[in-house]
Amino acid sequence: MIEIRPHRIGRCRIRVPGSKSYTHRTLIAAALSDGPCTVHNPLRSQDTLLTLAALEKMGAVVADRRASIEIHGLNGRFKPCREAIYLANSGTSMRLLAGVAALGEGTYVLSGTPRMYHRPIGHLLEALNQLGIGARALEDNGCPPVEIPGGQAAGGAVAIDCSVSSQFLSSLLLTAPCTPAGMSITVSHGPVSRPYIDMTVDILKRFGIRVQREGYACFEVAGGQTYRAGSYAVEPDASQAGYFWGAAAITGGSVTVDGVSAASSQGDVGLARVLEQMGCRVDHGPGGITVTGGDLRAVTVDMADMPDMVPTLAVVAAFADGTTVIENVSHLKAKESDRLASTCAELKKMGIVAVAEDDRLRVTGGTARGASIDTYDDHRIAMSFAMAGLVTPGVRIAEPGCVEKSFPDFWQVWESLYTD
Repeated sequence: MIEIRPHRIGRCRIRVPGSKSYTHRTLIAAALSDGPCTVHNPLRSQDTLLTLAALEKMGAVVADRRASIEIHGLNGRFKPCREAIYLANSGTSMRLLAGVAALGEGTYVLSGTPRMYHRPIGHLLEALNQLGIGARALEDNGCPPVEIPGGQAAGGAVAIDCSVSSQFLSSLLLTAPCTPAGMSITVSHGPVSRPYIDMTVDILKRFGIRVQREGYACFEVAGGQTYRAGSYAVEPDASQAGYFWGAAAITGGSVTVDGVSAASSQGDVGLARVLEQMGCRVDHGPGGITVTGGDLRAVTVDMADMPDMVPTLAVVAAFADGTTVIENVSHLKAKESDRLASTCAELKKMGIVAVAEDDRLRVTGGTARGASIDTYDDHRIAMSFAMAGLVTPGVRIAEPGCVEKSFPDFWQVWESLYTD
């Protein structure tokens, strides 16, 4: 348990680690490449290290240096792994690896925590089955643990439901180039979180893979392609930037996050635009994006493409005038926690009117009071509610170590807000 000290931010510059989403995808692409790869500025967090360890178990040769990670790729074919691969509660690791495991030899079992066993993966398994891959949920419930047989990934035409997660499509896209026939992928429902698909396509292109697409509806990836070995850099994480922009919004201060650009494929960079609509000033400079707080007003906003920023925005909304309506976010129920319910419950503890509905979250700004915040072993709940403690005495964060999942140095970086 830690207590957040109230503080009025002046002017700060913050540096956040590499993108979690880009790190996962870059590590997997490097492991599939035709030789040695160097990944610069990777995020080393619980989730990304689980992906790295899994790739190593599947045969990739890994050397973790101080400033980079070196991976010698397997040219699109993983080696057998007799032991179950444990992925804790990293949904990204589970979903992305479930597809590419089909490129290996033997049978792979991907396991995790009890919470992971409630996170849906059935739509991806159904798509793999369409491709002739006998993937299955071991409990026959559409959730992990899963069993993926290698040696059956020939490619072909497939339709996939992405109404729950865009990661199902990303998994197929990462797998497709290494199959003999490639894949013709049709998205039957959704997709949610579209910028994450753009990230996957971006990584494919960086590694020399050709992808044709019709928006987010159809994707054609030729088979027999090769991930090109080389040197790759991971850009700073826009999701992590959001907590510091939110801190500026709530306190009326000014925070610059270095290295983050509006040109990024990361959808979460769009939080700066939402904060601008709420009354903040946003400056896009050559070194990063600066948010300066102002008189906050409520907004109605579609966050389908920025789901990880919903708890962040909800906490900012608690200090805005009026009722903020956050729409198209039902897929947050299948995250590390049910983020609609958990965000709503903790705001209510602080005396804020918050209502979680089927597909939206309503937050009415008011006078917040201190409270002990349960984090549900969810890193984004911990980091989001830390913002509230900057202006509300008595905010205490339970189990603060859960930030290890995505931002191990969060609390150290957070302290830099107090040195302006």
